[in-house]
Amino acid sequence: MDIRQLRYFTIIVEEKQISAAARRLHMSQPPLSQQLKALEDELGSALVERSGKHLELTEAGKALYSYALKLLQLMDEAKTEVQEIGSGFKGVLRIGINTLSSVDLPDTLMRFKENYPQVTYKIQQNESAQLCSMVKSRVLELAIIRLPLALDEFSVLHLNTEPFYLMASRQLIPEPLAPEIPLEQIRNYPLILPSTEGLGVHYTVLMACAKHRFEPRIIAECSDIPLLLSLVSSGFGAAVVPETIVKLHTRHDVQVARIADPDLTSPYALIWLKEHHLSQAARHFIDMISPPASRE
Repeated sequence: MDIRQLRYFTIIVEEKQISAAARRLHMSQPPLSQQLKALEDELGSALVERSGKHLELTEAGKALYSYALKLLQLMDEAKTEVQEIGSGFKGVLRIGINTLSSVDLPDTLMRFKENYPQVTYKIQQNESAQLCSMVKSRVLELAIIRLPLALDEFSVLHLNTEPFYLMASRQLIPEPLAPEIPLEQIRNYPLILPSTEGLGVHYTVLMACAKHRFEPRIIAECSDIPLLLSLVSSGFGAAVVPETIVKLHTRHDVQVARIADPDLTSPYALIWLKEHHLSQAARHFIDMISPPASRE
């Protein structure tokens, strides 16, 4: 049993037909059938069985398929790592950014680009929980997420912790807001949250309010930040947002006030999957943004 046979076998499983697999492999059908039979003979067990026009895995085939995927992934990762080492600083940085992404990220990426000009980028934006799933499935290598989330499977590099602000149009709140307000004051306003129920920011706001024994009057949840800011500007509602969103907003018809409460903060962090290969580009990025103390 060799790597070539395992690649043939996984493609047969994916295509569910010898003929379709042969076309995909750009080879004739008889040699591919012979390779499958040789694999079954060596292992002493049938790996596939015919079901109508398609092939289905036997229990033995399912076990081999699981191992084959892992072995092929390891082979691909080994090939990639060796190629990256051989080619110096080339590579792809595959990174996910939370919907409430850091306002400093463009400057960070620009600094990284200056140090590694041959690296290319695949950047995706999504909710933090979805980004975790994408890192687990290896679609992304790194992600900047908002906490709290369950992160047992990930290495975590804390980046910053932000305060929350109340944002409201003067149409909704005519009286001037103080630079800082107590958390209890937000109970007076219809609120828009930049996160959906059960996710980090939404959960943080609800828990902070619960400690002060009141339930916020949430009229909308909106993870599309440009739309959220438009809703705030129109007087639709006030928003409770991390400091990053305030920095992104430039309209003069909206007033902001920092919510002075130690329970209402928004930490964000860089994550990657534990005990899995990281590309050279990802490693360089982690090294660049890590605080000096964490590199010792």
